[in-house]
Amino acid sequence: MKRILITGGHGYIGSWVAGYLGRWPERYQVETLSQREESWKAVSFRGYDAVLHAAGLAHQEKTKNDPAQADRYDRVNHLLAVETGEKAKAEGVGQFLFLSSASVYGLTASVGSTVMITEDTPLKPVDNYGISKAKAEADLQALASPDFKLAILRPPMIYGPGCKGNYVTLAKLANKLPIFPKVENRRSMLYIENLAELIRLLIEDEAEGVFCPQNEEYVSTCDMVSQIAHAHGRQILFVGGCAWALKLLSHATGMVDKAFGSLCYDQSLSRYPGDYCVKNLTESIWETENEA
Repeated sequence: MKRILITGGHGYIGSWVAGYLGRWPERYQVETLSQREESWKAVSFRGYDAVLHAAGLAHQEKTKNDPAQADRYDRVNHLLAVETGEKAKAEGVGQFLFLSSASVYGLTASVGSTVMITEDTPLKPVDNYGISKAKAEADLQALASPDFKLAILRPPMIYGPGCKGNYVTLAKLANKLPIFPKVENRRSMLYIENLAELIRLLIEDEAEGVFCPQNEEYVSTCDMVSQIAHAHGRQILFVGGCAWALKLLSHATGMVDKAFGSLCYDQSLSRYPGDYCVKNLTESIWETENEA
């Protein structure tokens, strides 16, 4: 029986992982901890085998590039993570899992271009969210030791039942638009259950290191929109020759490049001895749309 503490247990990822591990009550004792109030500091971490730090301030379009919000991101995503790690180490926790993000690379891909993240890609975060996560990674790595194993996860865009963010925008378009631009692109994405399974495996293996998980297949935005529409009994007409219009539109909103550029992890970065991709793209979209 492994005892696991999850911070940010009321957030999307924290609550999902807690529920997923709850499928094996004979193997995992899972507890969650809110860090919104200072009272969390009085909670003992002794006796836990692993702490998953999922608490944090998610990147939001309105604040992630606002210099006035930089200190807030740093306080929540950087300093709180380090303080939690220090407490976990001091109180004998053997493994600390930190939920970082692909945003630490600071990369985007414009329409018609491909950007591939490899083992040699440097960290160059450009917004409040990515900067705060990268700083937390660096300070947590300084805490790592043979008795305090650190696992850093840098997931790409996460989606699943009840998710927020860019997937929801695409789903709304798929359910309203009769036509959609046909663009051949590739994106690294990660279904929430696949992430939860990887976290379970990392805890089982007491693993340490940096992990860049993704679904086993790259995702085409058009394919995803088509499958979302299909899950609701709709069909969409995909129209080619729109690249020039999308490039013009990309100057007005960053959402265009996020949707139609090709930004991927090299598949070699995402391999793990255990198969954590328990659901493929079709299965994951069907579950997301039918449980939303």
